[in-house]
Amino acid sequence: MRKQLINPPQIYDGSQFGMSQAVIDTASSTVYISGQVDWHTNHQVSSHTVEGQLKTALANLTTVLEASGSSVESLLSLRLYIRGEVGDFMEDIAPILAQYLGESRPSLTIIGVFSLGYPEILVEIEATAAFTRSTDCRNA
Repeated sequence: MRKQLINPPQIYDGSQFGMSQAVIDTASSTVYISGQVDWHTNHQVSSHTVEGQLKTALANLTTVLEASGSSVESLLSLRLYIRGEVGDFMEDIAPILAQYLGESRPSLTIIGVFSLGYPEILVEIEATAAFTRSTDCRNA
């Protein structure tokens, strides 16, 4: 396996946590994307609602996908973690997910959790995608 680390400058720097935003397994052309949250480069959330944080996390996911030479259309699986009971949020998040994913329709798992990395984080999205083109956004 040969891997390529992806860390777009528009997303928070994960090196202090020992992580990259994405890793491409060049042998299998698979992109593994770290959990994306509503954090800006200064590690601050912009929203205190699940819906707001979901929208920002999806925007961050798009940034990482593009920097990885992939796209929403190339998503293979998506794992969405929500703090709390998932059923309490489905009515509000389903249209957001449907609009974002469009015809891509990757496998999707939504999991309710007690906590995430920091108390202010309510949503985290982890993904796997197919690598579709070369990228110049490499950071080791």
